[in-house]
Amino acid sequence: MTTARDDARPAIALLVGERVRSLRTGRRWSLDELAGRSGVSKGMLVQIEAGRTNPSIGTLVRIADAFGVTVARLVEEARPPEVQITGPDDYSVLWEGPSGGRATLFAGVDDPEFVEFWEWVLEPGEEHVSEDHSVGTREIAHVVAGTMTLVVGDLELRVATGRTAVYPGDVPHRYRNDGDTAARVHMVVTMPPGEFDRRTRR
Repeated sequence: MTTARDDARPAIALLVGERVRSLRTGRRWSLDELAGRSGVSKGMLVQIEAGRTNPSIGTLVRIADAFGVTVARLVEEARPPEVQITGPDDYSVLWEGPSGGRATLFAGVDDPEFVEFWEWVLEPGEEHVSEDHSVGTREIAHVVAGTMTLVVGDLELRVATGRTAVYPGDVPHRYRNDGDTAARVHMVVTMPPGEFDRRTRR
């Protein structure tokens, strides 16, 4: 399993643990309730709330969906609600590929709409598999450099430099680099407001 950078792991793990515990207790949910809603095991949630593990993007998405918040809400430091300018020290690298690729969360907005802004860098041969997000989630991916292979359900498309793909994020999807050079992608994720209980899909 690939995770965030080793040097960022302790700070991110502690912050995520505090946020998850605060959101859960604020709703008066037990760990069992959050586990049921998110599909993340109770044991993993215990580890996360204690700050003893750095969860994968997939796990963060499941937890954020259950609470009805963005991933950014779980990993970013609190900041003023109006105008804000961020830089590299504020960004969260939440995935690293085996060849040096990475997924960086630049920023997120929780109110009134849920929006996240990401940069993905996929080195040749790298792939990231994403589960389905909450119902109604959409993604917009603009390829800045290289070519990204996008798989959405049974549909596979090659998205070249300068092209933009708009597709549903509430079905399983994946990003892959089948080329010889790095693919750099700017991505916007939009989600409907509200909590999402994965048990309703069973």
